[in-house]
Amino acid sequence: MIKQAIILAGGLGTRLRSVVSLLPKCMAPVAGKPFLYYVITHLQKEGITDFIFSVGYKSDSIIEYMNGVTKKNPGVNIQFSIEDEPLGTGGAIQLASQNVTEKNVLVCNGDTLFQVNVNRLSNLHDQHNSDCTLSLKPMKNFDRYGVVEVNNDDRILSFKEKQFYEDGLINGGVYALNAEIFRKENLEEKFSFEKDYLEKYVGKGNMYGIVQDEYFIDIGIPEDYERAQRELKSITYMKDLSEIDKTWTLFLDRDGVINDEKHEDYIHKWDEFKFYDGVKEALKIFSDKFGRIFIVTNQRGVAKGLTKLEDLEIIHKNMVREFKEGGGRIDRVYFSVDFDNDSPNRKPNTGMGLQAKKDFPEIDFSKSIMIGNTLSDMKFGKNLKVGITIFLPTNRKDVDLDHPDIDLVFDNLISVAKSL
Repeated sequence: MIKQAIILAGGLGTRLRSVVSLLPKCMAPVAGKPFLYYVITHLQKEGITDFIFSVGYKSDSIIEYMNGVTKKNPGVNIQFSIEDEPLGTGGAIQLASQNVTEKNVLVCNGDTLFQVNVNRLSNLHDQHNSDCTLSLKPMKNFDRYGVVEVNNDDRILSFKEKQFYEDGLINGGVYALNAEIFRKENLEEKFSFEKDYLEKYVGKGNMYGIVQDEYFIDIGIPEDYERAQRELKSITYMKDLSEIDKTWTLFLDRDGVINDEKHEDYIHKWDEFKFYDGVKEALKIFSDKFGRIFIVTNQRGVAKGLTKLEDLEIIHKNMVREFKEGGGRIDRVYFSVDFDNDSPNRKPNTGMGLQAKKDFPEIDFSKSIMIGNTLSDMKFGKNLKVGITIFLPTNRKDVDLDHPDIDLVFDNLISVAKSL
């Protein structure tokens, strides 16, 4: 798994001058934070711990910002590769690669957010023993990018010029690069990574591509910069969770957060209960961080006569046991079997939270987190006045992530745990 990343952060942002002052593109403010913030956020969630920033123009602002980040996040390791004069994307990567200590390194642009799965990219890169593996984004009706052609074995065949395409795969600008091989190439000091390396070596090199249809935005033009202002409001940096300690309480929804949620149905028996990947590891981490951990779950299936109460209790008993065997814990499971939406015990109403406070008076709701996968869960948290609500869009792809009841968004429970 790749742990180091080179981030190209020397872009001048000339096309953004009408909306951004004289800053490097990656430092353009988006929803109150530098755009670079969102790039780092995603990469940290994906397991990147060491960052090498290739900087040049106005580098002082980037260095000052990242030094401030590392003071609050000691697990983030940073280095700076400073260009005395513009070297092009290829020259910048070549210079920065001198600081790479591993065989392979992730390379990306500081002014583009492509939320790729780094583990998938890394695995394909290793599988093919690739020189360079590109992350490819499917797009429709575009003329701003060229198209990348691949064969059935994921090998890159060619790069097509920019023109209008009804659909195609574009180079998303996130690469797994074999730094050892790259440094041995006979390359100029100044060159374009795209034109003089990728396109020049595609016929004789060992290059592959992986399609990842994930969120993508490049703020290089004013229209997309404005779109970023709207779409990235819900992403918050992990430093907001840095104060978690044993005085904090964690509330967790169950179905769709801990285990696979049946579509328009209920989990009736233990043999139907399937933990999500990484959940047991997450609970182990949470157990070291939080003073109290509770499950709060609506289980209307009991009221409907579809699930037996004794089967529900067996599910919870076994769930708690498996967490304990994995090194984690659940202090108590609270559930509501009420059918009526107006029931004080049924989320988003606060009955289960208030009962937890009665049972454990040390709970401070302002120092609590609610994690769920529905807006009802988020509203439950807001009604309790918890400090942070975290939304997991596991099977709620239609939810507006800019909803006022959602403070943070993560892909899954283990991503939350690793951010603490």
